[in-house]
Amino acid sequence: MNYKWISNASIVLLVVLGSTAFSQNVAQVRVEWKEGTSPSGMVQVQYAVLRKIDLSAGKGKTKANTFQLGPVSRPSILITIDSAQTEYGTGATVVSIKTAKNPFSFFLRDVTSSSPIYIPDYGVVVLKATDKRSYQEVETAVRSRKTRTKLQRIETESEVSFASVEKKVRNMTVPTWLGTSRDFRIFEIAENLSDASQREASIISPKRSSTALRLAETKNEPVHYLYTYGRGVGAQENVSRRLDQGKLPILHSTLTDDDVVYTSTTFVSLEKSPLAELKGTDFWIADSFSGGHMFTKEQQEQVDSRTKKALNPDEETVLFFRIEAVNTGSVPRYAWFKTPRPGTAWWQKFPYRFNAKTGFSAYSEERVFCVSKLNGKPLPSEEMAILLQPGEKAQFDFFIPHSPISAERATQLAMQAFDQRYAESKDFWLTKLGKAAQIHVPEKRINEMIQAGLLHLDLITYGNEPDATLAPTIGVYSPIGTESAPIIQFYTSMGWNNVAKRSLGYFLDKQHEDGFIQNFNGYMVETGAALWSMGEYFRHTNDRKWVGNIKAKLLKSCDYLIAWRNRNKKEELRGRGYGMIEGKVADPEDHFHQFMLNGYAYLGMSRSAEMLASVDPAQSERIRKEADAWKEDIRQSFFNAVALSPVVPLGDGTWCPTAPPWTEGTGLRSMYQKRETFWSHGTFTAPDGMLGPMYLVFCEVLDPHEPAAKTLLNYHSELFYQENSAFSQPYYSRHNWIQAKLGMIKPFLSTYYNTFAAHADRETYTFWEHLFKVSPHKTHEEAWFLMETRWMLYLEDGHTLRLFNTIPRQWLEQGKNVMLKNVRSYFGPITANVTSEVDKGYITATVSCMDTRKPNEVLIRIPHPAGKKPVNVTGGIYNEQTETVSIKPFSGQTQIRLDY
Repeated sequence: MNYKWISNASIVLLVVLGSTAFSQNVAQVRVEWKEGTSPSGMVQVQYAVLRKIDLSAGKGKTKANTFQLGPVSRPSILITIDSAQTEYGTGATVVSIKTAKNPFSFFLRDVTSSSPIYIPDYGVVVLKATDKRSYQEVETAVRSRKTRTKLQRIETESEVSFASVEKKVRNMTVPTWLGTSRDFRIFEIAENLSDASQREASIISPKRSSTALRLAETKNEPVHYLYTYGRGVGAQENVSRRLDQGKLPILHSTLTDDDVVYTSTTFVSLEKSPLAELKGTDFWIADSFSGGHMFTKEQQEQVDSRTKKALNPDEETVLFFRIEAVNTGSVPRYAWFKTPRPGTAWWQKFPYRFNAKTGFSAYSEERVFCVSKLNGKPLPSEEMAILLQPGEKAQFDFFIPHSPISAERATQLAMQAFDQRYAESKDFWLTKLGKAAQIHVPEKRINEMIQAGLLHLDLITYGNEPDATLAPTIGVYSPIGTESAPIIQFYTSMGWNNVAKRSLGYFLDKQHEDGFIQNFNGYMVETGAALWSMGEYFRHTNDRKWVGNIKAKLLKSCDYLIAWRNRNKKEELRGRGYGMIEGKVADPEDHFHQFMLNGYAYLGMSRSAEMLASVDPAQSERIRKEADAWKEDIRQSFFNAVALSPVVPLGDGTWCPTAPPWTEGTGLRSMYQKRETFWSHGTFTAPDGMLGPMYLVFCEVLDPHEPAAKTLLNYHSELFYQENSAFSQPYYSRHNWIQAKLGMIKPFLSTYYNTFAAHADRETYTFWEHLFKVSPHKTHEEAWFLMETRWMLYLEDGHTLRLFNTIPRQWLEQGKNVMLKNVRSYFGPITANVTSEVDKGYITATVSCMDTRKPNEVLIRIPHPAGKKPVNVTGGIYNEQTETVSIKPFSGQTQIRLDY
């Protein structure tokens, strides 16, 4: 008996080179290819012993673990395996069929007669030895069942909408963050949240970025202020909340307590200065108070030298609160108020005093934390009941400085006019929106979420005004190269180029001396991701002067990546991570040659070469050659990994190849081929479904149209998505970008609506980080929602601009309109409009893009709400299958009309 151990990275294969007889756990399977093929290759097994390979039918030859079949009617081999492990659990036998074209692997235990392994894309089936059916017979049997994959099912159903999913998915409520933008002094408001862990009262929590304010008076514990109104927590959920005009970071709420209705308004402004004079917070300091931040020794010195000044500002930010109680009944009714006091529950006590003459609540004479009024006068008691006649109103105000202030300053604060500050706050935020591109869609919720979302991102982008570096934080966390990317890119898409450029400055300013970029929790993926965002900014702005200014830093980061890559050019890594960098990409400590990590590194290098072409062609060519070689190394390792990763069944009866999240893997991690524990963040699916090889498509290593991309999408949709939305932190999955690129309208809309409907607060539009309610005001998630909306409305595809590519059909019902005004793209500013007059028999559209970078072709999708096809089209060439009009060559402006 002759053994040879083939060892490569983390996989060990035992291959039998001679033939012998084993009596225990013998298994036989038959592999048959489609008629007319002549496959040749070898068989390898893991966790078992290969006894022999025989010809199952026809002509050919076998030797040891190799086979070569002739062009016979039923090319097939019979594989005999000893010591087979076919029980559930780790160490299950895997068989690899290593052919030159379409190699694949399968779990031996998965081979059954009832669900044969049928891989139509490869033209092969795997059967038990006793199953004598041909490839064609298996194919006919599987197809006759007429089952569907999840994606196929979506394609047969009506388009998903918010109305169709809102009652089926989670309904989140999220604490509201209010502030002024740029300044890291934030107030978190949990106002009668129906599913909050505490439901006794409303809570205001001052924070510096995400770090709780702590005071000596609260025993150095996080500061919270409890307040309430109405009779208390009753049988009904009777509180609703809404943003001002549906979009501004000004919170309104309504409590209906039988006949007494309480309506509140809450916003943040400055203690004395106009908001227009906002100074902001030094980004170094804001970063240091954000979760997970990382500093080098030199960076920490920067922070230390600036902290004292930042923590002792000239004035406080102030939370302004007003509630109006009105008796809507026909008889007198009481209204109740309780002004803020320290703590989160009735039993939590901290020393303080309330002054009935001034309405001040204070820890001491010179430490006032709240100023309260009733109908414009000092509140006479911190808890009150007021009898209101029918139609009568009472007005209860309180102002909370972020940190306690002196009695003198409190007296001045009490003189502030709520209405004036409120009007100023509205003007401040509306002015910001007025400087952005305009988007209108005929769905109120989406319209509001676009505008509210932009301001939510801006609210926690910290830094000194008017032109200093900004920290694009992502909620409670410091900026991250990957997670801040959609924030910066949406700024650019909406024309906030200066905000985007200043935000990119954060990653440039914090670049290490060797070129490495790392800001959060040991993540190793930030360098490539940050370079990618810089490249996206350049594509949108063509800002060559800026590229010239940052050229040295670009090259430093590229050279860092190249040196890192060179350290991994080891022969033992050929096809299993050769020339690929290693490290973790998220919280899990998975320090492997990850496809996501290398995808972003390649993408960052590729964009850097593109940027440098405008200022240093020689360096650009050097970086481009290195990036292209990196891409090829990634692809080689990826396809080798696919060959070794066991196939999985899909809903239509076919089986699909898979890929591990890193080159060291031998299959989907969630299949537990080896004994380990990695469940985290509320799901088994994170490594494969959210941090895995699908990033190779998004990062341009794989083309969306090549078969491998389809393969990734197919098994991801079956295994890792619920209603086409990923688990736990669904916006980490990039499948909706692929669906947009491929024009998969119904799957795109299914992902789009199911995800944000379950993830965001439906009243205030802020997002949790996870579906299990961790980390509020998570702008990474919100920004990817905004970017998905952008892809739905406009998307670049080479030299082609695609408009309204995946919009819902119902958006073009009679009288409805979709409008883009000065949105930014790779082709420059775009203005586009489509208006439906289907009751009159036509739909019209206009497109304008006059920049010198304008596209060669515009593809504008104009779906009739009832699916009708036009009888006449003017302005372009109509594709009936895709419902698109092609304008090529595009002159810069066009008018289109579809008659029905």
